[in-house]
Amino acid sequence: MSPFQKPPTAQEAVLAELRRFIATGRLRPGEQIVQDALALELGVSRVPLREALKILEGEGQVTYVAHRGYFVTRLSLADLLEVYRIREILEAEAVRVAVPQMTTEDVQRLEEAEREVQAAAEVVDVVAMTQANRRFHFSLIEACGLPRLVRIIRLLWDATEVYRSVYYTEPHNRALVEAEHRSLVAAVKAGDVEQALHMLDEHRRHAIAALRPVLEAVAPQPDGAADAVGAGPGRDGLSPTPEELNLG
Repeated sequence: MSPFQKPPTAQEAVLAELRRFIATGRLRPGEQIVQDALALELGVSRVPLREALKILEGEGQVTYVAHRGYFVTRLSLADLLEVYRIREILEAEAVRVAVPQMTTEDVQRLEEAEREVQAAAEVVDVVAMTQANRRFHFSLIEACGLPRLVRIIRLLWDATEVYRSVYYTEPHNRALVEAEHRSLVAAVKAGDVEQALHMLDEHRRHAIAALRPVLEAVAPQPDGAADAVGAGPGRDGLSPTPEELNLG
Protein backbone atom coordinates (compact mmCIF):
# COMPACT_ATOMS: atom_id res chain seq x y z
CA MET A 1 0.00 0.00 0.00
CA SER A 2 1.41 3.39 -0.95
CA PRO A 3 1.92 5.89 1.91
CA PHE A 4 -0.87 8.36 2.55
CA GLN A 5 -0.16 11.73 0.99
CA LYS A 6 -1.86 14.71 2.56
CA PRO A 7 -3.47 16.88 -0.12
CA PRO A 8 -2.25 20.46 -0.27
CA THR A 9 -4.26 23.13 1.48
CA ALA A 10 -5.99 25.73 -0.68
CA GLN A 11 -3.24 28.21 0.18
CA GLU A 12 -0.49 25.74 -0.80
CA ALA A 13 -2.23 24.92 -4.07
CA VAL A 14 -2.71 28.60 -4.91
CA LEU A 15 0.90 29.38 -3.97
CA ALA A 16 2.20 26.62 -6.27
CA GLU A 17 0.03 27.90 -9.12
CA LEU A 18 1.15 31.51 -8.62
CA ARG A 19 4.78 30.37 -8.67
CA ARG A 20 4.08 28.58 -11.96
CA PHE A 21 2.37 31.65 -13.42
CA ILE A 22 5.37 33.82 -12.53
CA ALA A 23 7.98 31.30 -13.71
CA THR A 24 6.28 30.86 -17.10
CA GLY A 25 5.56 34.54 -17.68
CA ARG A 26 1.80 34.03 -17.37
CA LEU A 27 2.13 36.83 -14.81
CA ARG A 28 4.78 39.19 -16.13
CA PRO A 29 7.08 41.59 -14.24
CA GLY A 30 5.22 44.80 -13.43
CA GLU A 31 1.78 43.27 -14.07
CA GLN A 32 -0.95 43.97 -11.54
CA ILE A 33 -2.52 40.91 -9.92
CA VAL A 34 -6.30 41.32 -10.10
CA GLN A 35 -7.34 39.26 -7.10
CA ASP A 36 -11.04 38.87 -7.87
CA ALA A 37 -10.41 37.61 -11.39
CA LEU A 38 -7.54 35.35 -10.32
CA ALA A 39 -9.51 33.85 -7.42
CA LEU A 40 -12.36 33.12 -9.83
CA GLU A 41 -9.97 31.51 -12.32
CA LEU A 42 -8.43 29.30 -9.63
CA GLY A 43 -11.79 28.45 -8.07
CA VAL A 44 -10.91 29.70 -4.59
CA SER A 45 -11.92 32.53 -2.28
CA ARG A 46 -9.71 35.57 -1.85
CA VAL A 47 -8.48 34.34 1.55
CA PRO A 48 -6.01 31.63 0.36
CA LEU A 49 -5.03 33.87 -2.53
CA ARG A 50 -4.22 36.73 -0.18
CA GLU A 51 -2.23 34.40 2.10
CA ALA A 52 -0.23 33.11 -0.88
CA LEU A 53 0.46 36.66 -2.06
CA LYS A 54 1.79 37.60 1.37
CA ILE A 55 4.25 34.70 1.18
CA LEU A 56 5.39 35.79 -2.29
CA GLU A 57 5.72 39.36 -1.02
CA GLY A 58 8.04 38.13 1.72
CA GLU A 59 10.14 36.39 -0.93
CA GLY A 60 10.29 39.52 -3.07
CA GLN A 61 8.38 38.00 -5.99
CA VAL A 62 5.43 40.38 -5.68
CA THR A 63 5.17 43.93 -4.35
CA TYR A 64 2.25 45.51 -2.51
CA VAL A 65 1.34 49.09 -3.37
CA ALA A 66 -1.07 50.84 -0.98
CA HIS A 67 -4.54 51.44 -2.43
CA ARG A 68 -3.57 49.62 -5.64
CA GLY A 69 -2.83 46.05 -4.65
CA TYR A 70 -0.17 43.50 -5.61
CA PHE A 71 2.12 43.61 -8.62
CA VAL A 72 4.66 41.10 -9.92
CA THR A 73 8.01 42.52 -8.91
CA ARG A 74 9.95 44.17 -11.71
CA LEU A 75 13.70 44.20 -11.18
CA SER A 76 15.97 46.87 -12.55
CA LEU A 77 19.36 45.90 -13.92
CA ALA A 78 20.90 47.23 -10.71
CA ASP A 79 18.57 44.99 -8.66
CA LEU A 80 19.58 41.93 -10.65
CA LEU A 81 23.27 42.71 -10.33
CA GLU A 82 22.96 43.16 -6.59
CA VAL A 83 21.15 39.86 -6.16
CA TYR A 84 23.72 38.01 -8.27
CA ARG A 85 26.59 39.67 -6.42
CA ILE A 86 25.22 38.54 -3.05
CA ARG A 87 24.60 35.08 -4.47
CA GLU A 88 28.19 34.93 -5.67
CA ILE A 89 29.47 35.63 -2.16
CA LEU A 90 27.11 33.30 -0.28
CA GLU A 91 27.12 30.42 -2.75
CA ALA A 92 30.91 30.40 -2.78
CA GLU A 93 30.89 29.82 0.98
CA ALA A 94 28.24 27.08 0.67
CA VAL A 95 30.17 25.27 -2.07
CA ARG A 96 33.50 25.50 -0.25
CA VAL A 97 31.89 23.74 2.71
CA ALA A 98 29.75 21.34 0.67
CA VAL A 99 32.12 19.78 -1.88
CA PRO A 100 34.64 18.18 0.54
CA GLN A 101 31.87 16.53 2.56
CA MET A 102 29.49 15.39 -0.18
CA THR A 103 28.51 11.74 0.08
CA THR A 104 27.91 9.30 -2.75
CA GLU A 105 24.18 9.88 -2.27
CA ASP A 106 24.67 13.66 -2.53
CA VAL A 107 26.54 13.30 -5.82
CA GLN A 108 23.92 10.91 -7.17
CA ARG A 109 21.20 13.44 -6.30
CA LEU A 110 23.13 16.12 -8.18
CA GLU A 111 23.55 13.86 -11.24
CA GLU A 112 19.87 12.93 -11.20
CA ALA A 113 18.88 16.61 -11.20
CA GLU A 114 21.32 17.23 -14.06
CA ARG A 115 19.58 14.53 -16.12
CA GLU A 116 16.19 16.11 -15.33
CA VAL A 117 17.44 19.47 -16.65
CA GLN A 118 18.62 17.77 -19.85
CA ALA A 119 15.33 15.93 -20.33
CA ALA A 120 13.32 19.15 -19.91
CA ALA A 121 15.62 21.03 -22.29
CA GLU A 122 15.21 18.37 -24.98
CA VAL A 123 11.43 18.84 -25.06
CA VAL A 124 11.68 22.62 -24.47
CA ASP A 125 9.65 22.44 -21.26
CA VAL A 126 10.73 25.72 -19.68
CA VAL A 127 8.73 25.22 -16.47
CA ALA A 128 10.18 21.74 -15.88
CA MET A 129 13.67 22.98 -16.75
CA THR A 130 13.36 25.86 -14.28
CA GLN A 131 12.29 23.47 -11.51
CA ALA A 132 14.96 20.89 -12.31
CA ASN A 133 17.65 23.57 -12.50
CA ARG A 134 16.71 24.72 -9.02
CA ARG A 135 16.88 21.14 -7.71
CA PHE A 136 20.30 20.77 -9.34
CA HIS A 137 21.81 23.85 -7.73
CA PHE A 138 20.28 23.25 -4.32
CA SER A 139 21.46 19.63 -4.34
CA LEU A 140 24.92 21.16 -4.19
CA ILE A 141 24.14 24.12 -1.95
CA GLU A 142 22.18 22.11 0.66
CA ALA A 143 25.09 19.68 1.01
CA CYS A 144 26.87 22.39 3.03
CA GLY A 145 24.62 21.51 5.96
CA LEU A 146 24.13 25.17 6.93
CA PRO A 147 20.33 25.68 6.93
CA ARG A 148 20.36 29.41 7.62
CA LEU A 149 22.77 30.05 4.76
CA VAL A 150 20.68 27.86 2.45
CA ARG A 151 17.52 29.74 3.44
CA ILE A 152 19.06 33.12 2.56
CA ILE A 153 20.32 31.83 -0.79
CA ARG A 154 16.86 30.42 -1.55
CA LEU A 155 15.30 33.86 -0.96
CA LEU A 156 17.76 35.38 -3.43
CA TRP A 157 16.80 32.78 -6.03
CA ASP A 158 13.12 33.50 -5.42
CA ALA A 159 13.69 37.19 -6.11
CA THR A 160 14.85 36.52 -9.69
CA GLU A 161 12.78 33.42 -10.53
CA VAL A 162 10.60 35.33 -12.99
CA TYR A 163 13.61 36.07 -15.21
CA ARG A 164 14.98 32.51 -15.24
CA SER A 165 12.32 31.32 -17.66
CA VAL A 166 13.21 34.21 -19.98
CA TYR A 167 16.78 32.89 -20.09
CA TYR A 168 15.67 29.33 -20.92
CA THR A 169 13.53 30.31 -23.90
CA GLU A 170 16.64 30.64 -26.10
CA PRO A 171 18.07 27.34 -27.49
CA HIS A 172 21.64 28.65 -27.13
CA ASN A 173 21.11 29.35 -23.45
CA ARG A 174 19.60 25.91 -22.82
CA ALA A 175 22.60 24.24 -24.48
CA LEU A 176 24.96 26.43 -22.47
CA VAL A 177 23.26 25.49 -19.21
CA GLU A 178 23.57 21.78 -20.00
CA ALA A 179 27.29 22.08 -20.80
CA GLU A 180 28.00 24.12 -17.67
CA HIS A 181 26.10 21.65 -15.50
CA ARG A 182 28.17 18.77 -16.88
CA SER A 183 31.38 20.63 -16.09
CA LEU A 184 30.14 21.49 -12.60
CA VAL A 185 29.26 17.85 -11.87
CA ALA A 186 32.71 16.77 -13.07
CA ALA A 187 34.38 19.31 -10.77
CA VAL A 188 32.31 18.17 -7.79
CA LYS A 189 33.09 14.48 -8.44
CA ALA A 190 36.78 15.35 -8.65
CA GLY A 191 36.58 17.30 -5.39
CA ASP A 192 37.88 20.39 -7.19
CA VAL A 193 36.34 23.27 -5.24
CA GLU A 194 38.03 26.04 -7.23
CA GLN A 195 36.86 24.62 -10.57
CA ALA A 196 33.33 24.26 -9.21
CA LEU A 197 33.40 27.91 -8.12
CA HIS A 198 34.75 28.94 -11.52
CA MET A 199 31.91 27.13 -13.29
CA LEU A 200 29.31 28.77 -11.05
CA ASP A 201 30.86 32.16 -11.80
CA GLU A 202 30.64 31.44 -15.53
CA HIS A 203 27.06 30.21 -15.11
CA ARG A 204 25.97 33.46 -13.44
CA ARG A 205 27.96 35.63 -15.83
CA HIS A 206 26.26 34.11 -18.87
CA ALA A 207 22.83 34.55 -17.29
CA ILE A 208 23.52 38.21 -16.58
CA ALA A 209 24.81 38.80 -20.11
CA ALA A 210 21.61 37.31 -21.56
CA LEU A 211 19.22 39.12 -19.20
CA ARG A 212 20.93 42.48 -19.29
CA PRO A 213 19.44 43.65 -22.63
CA VAL A 214 16.00 42.44 -21.51
CA LEU A 215 16.12 44.55 -18.37
CA GLU A 216 17.61 47.54 -20.14
CA ALA A 217 14.80 47.43 -22.69
CA VAL A 218 12.13 47.31 -20.00
CA ALA A 219 13.61 49.86 -17.65
CA PRO A 220 16.47 51.97 -19.04
CA GLN A 221 19.16 52.67 -16.50
CA PRO A 222 20.51 56.09 -15.50
CA ASP A 223 23.67 57.16 -17.29
CA GLY A 224 26.55 54.94 -16.33
CA ALA A 225 24.50 52.35 -14.39
CA ALA A 226 24.36 49.93 -17.30
CA ASP A 227 28.15 49.74 -17.38
CA ALA A 228 28.34 48.04 -13.99
CA VAL A 229 28.65 44.50 -15.34
CA GLY A 230 30.15 42.52 -18.19
CA ALA A 231 33.48 44.14 -18.93
CA GLY A 232 33.46 45.88 -15.55
CA PRO A 233 36.08 45.45 -12.84
CA GLY A 234 34.40 42.62 -10.90
CA ARG A 235 36.13 39.26 -10.49
CA ASP A 236 36.38 37.55 -13.91
CA GLY A 237 34.14 40.31 -15.30
CA LEU A 238 31.25 38.68 -13.45
CA SER A 239 29.94 41.55 -11.41
CA PRO A 240 30.81 44.96 -10.02
CA THR A 241 32.94 45.29 -6.94
CA PRO A 242 31.28 45.56 -3.51
CA GLU A 243 32.06 49.27 -3.45
CA GLU A 244 30.19 49.82 -6.73
CA LEU A 245 27.12 48.11 -5.32
CA ASN A 246 27.55 49.67 -1.85
CA LEU A 247 27.92 46.17 -0.42
CA GLY A 248 31.32 46.79 1.14
